[in-house]
Amino acid sequence: MKVIISETKEELGQSAGAYAAMIIRETIDRQGYANVILATGTSQFETLKQLIAEADIDWSKVTMFHLDEYIGLPVTHPASFRKYLKERFLAEVSPLRAAYLINGENNLDNELSYLAAHISEHPIDVALVGVGENGHLAFNDPPADFETESPYLVVNLDEPCRRQQMGEGWFASLDEVPLQAISMSVRQIMKSKHIICSVPDERKAVAVRNSLENEVSNAFPASILQLHPDCTFFLDRDSSGLLNERETAGRDIEMPK
Repeated sequence: MKVIISETKEELGQSAGAYAAMIIRETIDRQGYANVILATGTSQFETLKQLIAEADIDWSKVTMFHLDEYIGLPVTHPASFRKYLKERFLAEVSPLRAAYLINGENNLDNELSYLAAHISEHPIDVALVGVGENGHLAFNDPPADFETESPYLVVNLDEPCRRQQMGEGWFASLDEVPLQAISMSVRQIMKSKHIICSVPDERKAVAVRNSLENEVSNAFPASILQLHPDCTFFLDRDSSGLLNERETAGRDIEMPK
């Protein structure tokens, strides 16, 4: 695992987006196409902005999946992750080879089967993910299911997760935040060849510390990333503020110059 700490969240996004673009370009050069996973939410704004700015990516050779979507939320709702990706990513790049967006309004069994069939045919080259305030990975809230082999599953959203969504401004009240979502599973995320984890902001500092310094446990879902052979955390000064230098000794850490 590698940890790169930037001074600001803007610099974090520039570094993470440029690194993702490099992997995508190299993968296309090597095999003719690339399969990617994109995360959503406020933590990904700067990373996606930089990725879109990388004009030399041949997006017609890229297939995209995303991590999660609320159940029962229409695509017109401001909090819909389909809406997020359509407006903030798909509308800004040339047409992709394919984009598989999760539809939480469909029959759940049919949607899970549809997504599983397609992702099984597209081994993921690079996954862009984040970490929730409660340490979740995708919408796998603690205690996360580390065992299921299903690529996607229906999950219950805990109150800290739902409060985060309200606090970020996606919903006006806690009662408006859905209780369930479709989420990519932990094991499916871990199958990605490369993982880029972008985590800005002081409110994520406890989750970052738990993810990097605690033993791997489903009580801290993102801690599983410690076991991935090629995972890079991109942090800023605020999100990295609680890291213990002794606990992280031996890690490959780059600090701001």
